[in-house]
Amino acid sequence: MRPLIAEPRYPQGPGAGGAKAALKPAAAAKPQKPPRRTVAPTRLSFRLERLWLTPVVRVVTRVGVPVFCVTLGLGLWLGDADRRADLMEWSQDLRTQIENRPEFQLSTLAIEGASPEVEGAVHALLPVRLPASRFALDLDGYRAAILRLDAVKTVALVVQPGGTLSVRVTEREPVILWRTALGLQMLDESGHRTASLTRRDARPDLPLIAGEGADKAVPEALAILAAAKPILPRARGLVRVGERRWDIVLDKDRRILLPEKDPVQAIDRALALNAAEDLLSRDFSRLDLRNATRPTIRLSAPALVAFQQAAAQTTAEASR
Repeated sequence: MRPLIAEPRYPQGPGAGGAKAALKPAAAAKPQKPPRRTVAPTRLSFRLERLWLTPVVRVVTRVGVPVFCVTLGLGLWLGDADRRADLMEWSQDLRTQIENRPEFQLSTLAIEGASPEVEGAVHALLPVRLPASRFALDLDGYRAAILRLDAVKTVALVVQPGGTLSVRVTEREPVILWRTALGLQMLDESGHRTASLTRRDARPDLPLIAGEGADKAVPEALAILAAAKPILPRARGLVRVGERRWDIVLDKDRRILLPEKDPVQAIDRALALNAAEDLLSRDFSRLDLRNATRPTIRLSAPALVAFQQAAAQTTAEASR
């Protein structure tokens, strides 16, 4: 039998772990990194860093310096006259090539809404001969030239696909004739001239006005003519007096004198008198309506003689 060997006992307690650890081999120590060495900035680098943080310096450095360098280079390159001439010639050739491309060519002129006379004038005002490049045609100048035609109210220029220049014209509609020392002029509703006439019977459908400044009061003349529609078959036209009021000229050289203000109301009163007493069928030369409270009638010379004879006869019979 093998002899029993007693195992050594170690003390139990808080210090027992330290004893066991003492029996274990010591672990290898980890190498430690050397501490980083802080290098203080120099005075020049510190000042440059502070200067870079200034907004003006950063803008000048990022924007101003490149722009200056580019400008200086271009200035030095363009300082040669031959280089400038070559550049101008190249740019002109490039522009000519672009302008003469087929998609920019105008070959036909289409005019819409114009009478034959206005259409011929629009054709004559075209500053270039077609076909031509649209860049060779000043559209604004062409539009202004067309608008200077008396008969044209509005005009629109549209470049359509296929090389067609469309001219859409709206003409002024003549509504009245104005007799002047130079002849007959057709006016629209605003008093703008549309065309000239050589004979009155060329437009018998248009009423006639005359007098200095009559063209500036066309709207008022149209209102008077509309109010005097029942007596228009007897009317020959309107005459502007003193550039402030109107006279209605009737047949047999008779006139109705209208006031400066509210001439339409005076026409209504004249129509009421005519309906009540058949005034316009009488032999008179002037019917003065300028005083609204006292209309006055002036008899013609034959009617005045007949009236005086009748009055004398009446007085003689009354004295008997």
